Amino acid sequence: MADRQDLKKIRNIGIAAHIDAGKTTLTERVLYYTGKSHKIGEVHDGTATMDWMVQEQERGITITSAATTCYWKDAIINIIDTPGHVDFTVEVERSLRILDGMVAVFCAVAGVQPQSETVWRQANKYGVPRLAFVNKMDRVGANYERVIGMLRDNLGAKPVMMNYPIGTEDQFKGIIDILNTKEFHFGDDAGTEIVETDIDPSRKALFEKLRTELVEAAAEGSDALLETYMETGTLSQDQVIEGIRKQTIAGSIIPAYCGTAFKNKGVQALLDGVVAFLPSPIDIPAVVGKKPHSEETETREPDPAAPMSGLVFKVQTDPFVGRLTYVRLYSGTLVPGTYVENTTQDTRERISRILLMHANTRSELKDAHAGQIIGVIGLKKARTGDTLTVENNPILLESIEFPEPVIFVAIEPKTKSDQDKLSQALEKLGDEDPTFHFRTDPETGQTIISGMGELHLEIIVDRLMREFGVQANIGKPQVAYKESISKKAEAEGKFIRQTGGRGQYGHVILKIEPIERGKGIEFVNKVVGGRIPKEYIPSVEKGVREAFQTGIIAGYPMVDVLVTLLDGSYHNVDSSDIAFQIAGSYAVKDAVKKAGPVILEPMMAVEVEAPENKMGDVISDINSRRGKIESIDPLANAIQQIKSEVPLSEMFGYATTLRSLTQGRGIYTMQFFRYSEVPKTIFENLIAEKS
Repeated sequence: MADRQDLKKIRNIGIAAHIDAGKTTLTERVLYYTGKSHKIGEVHDGTATMDWMVQEQERGITITSAATTCYWKDAIINIIDTPGHVDFTVEVERSLRILDGMVAVFCAVAGVQPQSETVWRQANKYGVPRLAFVNKMDRVGANYERVIGMLRDNLGAKPVMMNYPIGTEDQFKGIIDILNTKEFHFGDDAGTEIVETDIDPSRKALFEKLRTELVEAAAEGSDALLETYMETGTLSQDQVIEGIRKQTIAGSIIPAYCGTAFKNKGVQALLDGVVAFLPSPIDIPAVVGKKPHSEETETREPDPAAPMSGLVFKVQTDPFVGRLTYVRLYSGTLVPGTYVENTTQDTRERISRILLMHANTRSELKDAHAGQIIGVIGLKKARTGDTLTVENNPILLESIEFPEPVIFVAIEPKTKSDQDKLSQALEKLGDEDPTFHFRTDPETGQTIISGMGELHLEIIVDRLMREFGVQANIGKPQVAYKESISKKAEAEGKFIRQTGGRGQYGHVILKIEPIERGKGIEFVNKVVGGRIPKEYIPSVEKGVREAFQTGIIAGYPMVDVLVTLLDGSYHNVDSSDIAFQIAGSYAVKDAVKKAGPVILEPMMAVEVEAPENKMGDVISDINSRRGKIESIDPLANAIQQIKSEVPLSEMFGYATTLRSLTQGRGIYTMQFFRYSEVPKTIFENLIAEKS
């Protein structure tokens, strides 16, 4: 049985960053140095341990977050390597929800990039303490201090340099270890020959300045440390570590490291920083949840002896073991063969096996305890965000929120057997990925799959064909438009049917009005005096919501509307649930037509990096796509960064256009920003398409 002393040695960390900053390469080095793997895998040649999916190896990107456990000095480090591509941001979101700390990786040339900012916001949302690792110090244009400045200016962070590069680009030869007052020189390109020396006299002044900054930052860790520093002008090494650790865990500073993971330089220092400064499960506040079916809060201490509680943060279909559920245990102990309660779904399930994960390989555990990240086999119904607890002492932990998909395609199986395989495959993929949705179009009978971007759906389709053997025809990507209204309107809905026996009678009067973007549909009942009996009010709401779901003017879901039920009437004998559902639906359809209906389209935040001499072409192309330029900023090496807002409908195939405009040198990132009203001509075209 584990004790709290063991928990002190655990570090649950994620490695996250912008695409191509070197996250997976860094993780591979960590595994090598900690003895977890004996051969370093490379992303560019498809041998990275953590990029184990075929699709990841072919594209050289991370798609799914992979978990592994390794050991450094006397600490146990559970690592999750997350994707950088914005289409897979859900993987970062769900990982950060359950992690205690994070290493944010930045490219020494590009610095803070769009997805770096997204990851940073996600880490802020969950209050995750983090270290910064400025990677690729050997690249042309590398500038450590510039990246540190960007952390301060672009992210509002307070970085504190723990080491400093000796030389940059092809002259990157070592690091000054500011914390330990040493220099480390790399004797070879493999980074295995490391020579430790005292601070070189030529760098003494620089070191003294950096050391003073470090000690001053540590002194702010507590009143006692600040008092000692004010009295003596210095702090002991233990006090410096204590002050930096306290503030890192509180999120007020970010210890910053530099190196080049590809050349194996600076990784060991970063590992020391993970152990020294990132929290163990007992350094962070006890997890807070609610008692099921109540608003009463309850906390669970990270103690193996406490009642068991854990959060499901990922579900995966494994070809060898079947349905594999990833769980972060917050309290208590879990043993194979026991039953757990899923308090989110009110179900009871049996844990058959517990696994320690290493990317897509695994080893079996006899038990698991608070603070661990494990794979569990046996859970048939658990989904991402569900809480698992002991049966007699349930708690409901905060779940995980996921964004709505913005793009969809129609998919048609080629044969009857493909139809059956498709249904099963979509269920499994939907289980794994909460941002992937599928439905059947009631009008055409087509299966519609939707996701976060073109690459996301491309990977889904690729997996359907390879993993699940489904042969299908795929339509063109379509935009997930939505409908809304621009002004208030009232309408009446009556449904009266008189047949031989009992008839049908429902009558409602309601008002609709626009509300703030992102609020969805809100329904308020203001009927008084029993004009409509209470039992029929939910039926009216159901009719309204169903009408909105299928769309009223062009078949797209209606959003951001407040519906107020004002009045109506009923018949003692003929009124029924279905009559009031239909009456509600009639009334709301009529009201929308009077309320200035509009169609909303997803707008994307697009950031393009392109050579200065190609800027005119790139800007004019963005303008032709109905884009709005927000800012243009110079980057290193005569590269300019253009930030803009462009409708998703205009961005299909942009990668090819950008390549041709910039002779292959331009890159871009795109992520959902907001929904905005379409111009009149496009509104009319969309209506015409549906009619």
